[in-house]
Amino acid sequence: MSHEVRIQLGLDGAFATRRWENPENVIRITKELGFTVHEYCCDHIDPFFMGPREFTMEMAREVKRAAEQYGVEIFDTYTGMSTHRWHSWSHSRPEPRERMKQWLIEMMDLTLEMGCVRWGGHVDALPVEVLADPEETKKRIALLYATWREMAVVARDKGLRTLSVEQMYTPSEVPWTLEQAEQFLIACNADADGVPIYLTLDIGHQAGQQYGMSGADLDYLEWTRRFAPFAEVIHLQQTTPEASSHWPFTAEYNEKGKVEMDKLMEAIEYAHENWESSPVAEVLEPVNYNMLILEVIPASTKSEDNLLRELAESHEYLRQFVPAEGITLTV
Repeated sequence: MSHEVRIQLGLDGAFATRRWENPENVIRITKELGFTVHEYCCDHIDPFFMGPREFTMEMAREVKRAAEQYGVEIFDTYTGMSTHRWHSWSHSRPEPRERMKQWLIEMMDLTLEMGCVRWGGHVDALPVEVLADPEETKKRIALLYATWREMAVVARDKGLRTLSVEQMYTPSEVPWTLEQAEQFLIACNADADGVPIYLTLDIGHQAGQQYGMSGADLDYLEWTRRFAPFAEVIHLQQTTPEASSHWPFTAEYNEKGKVEMDKLMEAIEYAHENWESSPVAEVLEPVNYNMLILEVIPASTKSEDNLLRELAESHEYLRQFVPAEGITLTV
């Protein structure tokens, strides 16, 4: 069965956290750098930390106004660093589990207020105490899957189209291996009532060597070949094989890094040509978008001038592979 997929280039707002306050500035900079697609970072407008609901909703409306003013599409909202810090849906107590559910529900409202219909990210880490017990680990992962299915129904009822969960690189952050990513997609989507739950691929997250990751699990191209048809969002970063550095694509970092964009683009095309061979195809149709989102997370000591220079150079480099008009694959 043939399908069509649009490939476009975008920018994640993580570059601007702790630096620019005004939503209009974040969107303006995105456009001035040459990007017309933006992934809005939840660390900019957090429903629990940033203030009362009326304030955060007004901030979300400012994002929407700025996006319309500058001609930038807010493709999705995405978790930043804060939600990676908590044991939540796999916690032994119900209070943290319910609190993170409420966080995501309120974040869904903010997403919709921005004029956006997609949310993605990562919100949980299994405790080390749990990982020491294989049977308890299975129970907590099952709880995690059940919670995602529950949230997918909430998302459907609110009017969102999709949720996306990012693959990570430690056993505490599910999914973290190729096999677990496949299990995750099937468990969350088989006979489900909610919106589709996709994987977010990050091409720098194959760095779990210290936890025993090896072989194909360390290959960003293999991850892409297997899961690009089930990932609306693919995070781009330059990095070494042993780290998730979130470097820009400048001449300096491209020389040090592992990511080869020409090979990545070939892997994406291969993935869509062969999507029906995946067991995931039994529960999910292929995506209509692969948004290649540049996710640069600069060091706190990097000046804004240098940061913007590196982002501009990255944009120029990446446009060699994804032109401004995007790419349409029919496979």
